[in-house]
Amino acid sequence: MIRKPLRPLATIINARAQGENPDAIEKENIRKRHEEMRDKSRIRAEGRLLVLGVAFLAAFSVIGVRMGTLASSEAAEPRASASGARILAQRADIVDRQGRILATNLETFSLYAQPHQMIDKERVAERLVEIFPDLKKQRLLKDFTGKRKFLWVRKKLSPEQKQLVHDIGDPGLLFGPREMRLYPNGKLAAHVLGGAGFGREGVNAAEVIGVAGVEKTFDEALRDPANGGKALTLSLDLTVQTATERVLYGGMKLLNAKGAAAVLMDVQTGELLSLVSLPDFDPNDRPRPLTEGDAGDSPLFNRALQGVYELGSTYKIFTSAQAMELGLVNPNTIIDTKGPMKVGGHRIGEFQNKNYGKLSVTDIIVKSSNRGTGRMALEIGPKRQQEFLKSLGLFEPTPVEMVEASGGKPLLPAKWTDLSAVTVSYGHGLSSTPMHLATAYAALANGGRMIKPTILKRATPQEGVRVMSERVAAESVQMLRKVVTEGTASFGEVAGYHVAGKTGTADKPKPTGGYYEDKVINTFASVFPAHDPKYVLVVTLDEPVETSGDKPRRTAGWTAVPVAAEIIERVAPLLGLRPQVEPIALTDITLASH
Repeated sequence: MIRKPLRPLATIINARAQGENPDAIEKENIRKRHEEMRDKSRIRAEGRLLVLGVAFLAAFSVIGVRMGTLASSEAAEPRASASGARILAQRADIVDRQGRILATNLETFSLYAQPHQMIDKERVAERLVEIFPDLKKQRLLKDFTGKRKFLWVRKKLSPEQKQLVHDIGDPGLLFGPREMRLYPNGKLAAHVLGGAGFGREGVNAAEVIGVAGVEKTFDEALRDPANGGKALTLSLDLTVQTATERVLYGGMKLLNAKGAAAVLMDVQTGELLSLVSLPDFDPNDRPRPLTEGDAGDSPLFNRALQGVYELGSTYKIFTSAQAMELGLVNPNTIIDTKGPMKVGGHRIGEFQNKNYGKLSVTDIIVKSSNRGTGRMALEIGPKRQQEFLKSLGLFEPTPVEMVEASGGKPLLPAKWTDLSAVTVSYGHGLSSTPMHLATAYAALANGGRMIKPTILKRATPQEGVRVMSERVAAESVQMLRKVVTEGTASFGEVAGYHVAGKTGTADKPKPTGGYYEDKVINTFASVFPAHDPKYVLVVTLDEPVETSGDKPRRTAGWTAVPVAAEIIERVAPLLGLRPQVEPIALTDITLASH
């Protein structure tokens, strides 16, 4: 900005020429400048006042409109938290392979208190204790008379409970709408579903999150609005799961077992049609985890996925299959099983000190000979044995889509010596879960392909990595069939369904080392139907004992086998299998002339 000088030279010269006082010119210019500055300041101030006035007018207009809206609306219950309205509570359903509901949502209410609004706090406490017996009157009175202005009384209410609380009629008791997770079938498939709880909570809503099982594994997908509420479809069949659970529970109680597990798998797709662990729980009222003692004693413990056990003689078929795959033996190869047999300074014995003499490989499996299996393992060698068992998935946790699966890591020998190779060959010294065993037996049943077990419904079979030839797989299944028709699993035969399988009785290890003399883990790993394998069923019982005879019987043939047979008899028709006459091999047909 160019400012006008107070004493312009031309004006001063003219003033002096005319005899005027130059100082008067300067004073006049100062006066004019001050007037201009005053005018500009006044205009600026008037502009600011105008803007401020408009702002106040707008603010008071908004307040006035809001007050008018509130005055004309119905009275609403005050909220203790504004953030609750932003909580996303929706969660997709979980259904079985037929679309039947396993888990869904239920609209319910929570109960909270604002003590400063209560009229009669002692009466409210008394009435609440009558409705909810687990509440303590003195504790409620202490909370109501303290400094707290908000407290939860109940996170979930049934309609009946809500009505009873409403009848108390105290303005300090308030209800908040929310959704809860409902499992309409109660305990059914409890370990698969796992359960859900509340995450972020507000008065107006609560975030439902998975805490275990598939609820936790697929938590993000179940809560993702982008999925449009599409249900999660599991591979389980509700009717098959029900039948399996009922039979297994009856068997566990009849045989005085501490616990039990069952895995039923489709050998082509890897789908789990049934997955049971007992004792179980109701996911609608999930118990708290144990804080001390053995985790396996908790009903939350999933024995099928987390129970790492020595599974005994069920492993023997893997040894014979590998020996046949390597060309070391065939089903008719004769092996001397006579004792004594010492490996690494340790004596290898037979069950009840039997001495079978010379047996074919098939008869070694049928009679469950430890020495026969051990001698095949020595021919195979520790290194090759490890490679084969690893290819069957017995070295890592199973890839089932459940968070509990990662806890089922097999326990391997610290050093894989010749003695380890022998003991592992008949199921001692290597511990795994029933799910591991079912997966490995599926490879025998489907023609030698290693597939991944899945809890999700699949439309097509899995390709799988080939771990043995079709010939060896088929011969192995035929050996397992003879275990049922001629060997230790004779109680496993189910008319029309041609069961094949292997028993396993393993002494239960002590926590301090060594083994119990009267406690065992019994397992029966079965395949059916043997002539066209479609399913694998593994049944495991913890500390069973059969007491119908003169002496207690603890072998798998007396415990796990009959339970598995009853399960197969119940579920096979549900799976669409019709009883059939077992085909006769051509080698069994004898021509006769008259």
